[in-house]
Amino acid sequence: MKIVRYQDKSGIRWGVIEEGMIREMEGDPFGHFHLSSRAKKVEEVKLLAPCLPSKIVALGLNYRDHAEEVKLPIPEAPLLFLKPSTSVIGPGEGIVYPKMSKRVDYEAELAVVIGKEAKAVSEEKAGEYILGYTCLNDVTARDLQPKDGQWTLSKSFDTFAPIGPWIVTDIDPHQLEIASYLNGERRQHSNTKNLIFGPRRLVSYISQVMTLLPGDVIATGTPSGIGRMVVGDKVEIVIEGIGTLANTIIA
Repeated sequence: MKIVRYQDKSGIRWGVIEEGMIREMEGDPFGHFHLSSRAKKVEEVKLLAPCLPSKIVALGLNYRDHAEEVKLPIPEAPLLFLKPSTSVIGPGEGIVYPKMSKRVDYEAELAVVIGKEAKAVSEEKAGEYILGYTCLNDVTARDLQPKDGQWTLSKSFDTFAPIGPWIVTDIDPHQLEIASYLNGERRQHSNTKNLIFGPRRLVSYISQVMTLLPGDVIATGTPSGIGRMVVGDKVEIVIEGIGTLANTIIA
């Protein structure tokens, strides 16, 4: 199932994509819902970020090739940081290049969307708390990253967490091709089988620290090939079985 959040003339709604049409959802995907008979073509609406997380819990150095790329040791436990809810934008929206930075990078990531409240869950049961998966671009002001000894500043600007275009619920996340494209040229390419810590491990580990709420997102890390973007660039995050998240860099 592909769950979308979208806006039309009547307001913001949830829906499910079926054969190129969006069937309107009555209720929401984090509770009880059913699909109505009302349907629209995808191109007739504006797709929004498919969830509104209270927080994005992100992973550093969770692909072996990326750890090697930045010449840092493989972590023994998940390396966590947070991106704020105000950094979230949807497909097609502009990523604003901040005046404070002179280098802004793309980072293609598989995102886990939490379906119900998770606190201290076991790895064996963690899958029960996952609604589905989507694409995320962990946009980073790379030149600011080393300046304050941690990553909050460089990764928290408004618009620095594009998410979308939808949430896919019926997919195996453990062997998906993942790539990023800058102006049509492939810059990153890997497979989620190269993740050091997989989705269920991350849900369990993070939930020992903080309660994960419905709609929260775990950004599982990026593979090698990170690089800079400039104003006017178009960046696309492509994940097998999910689709393409496209955004443009704006001043």
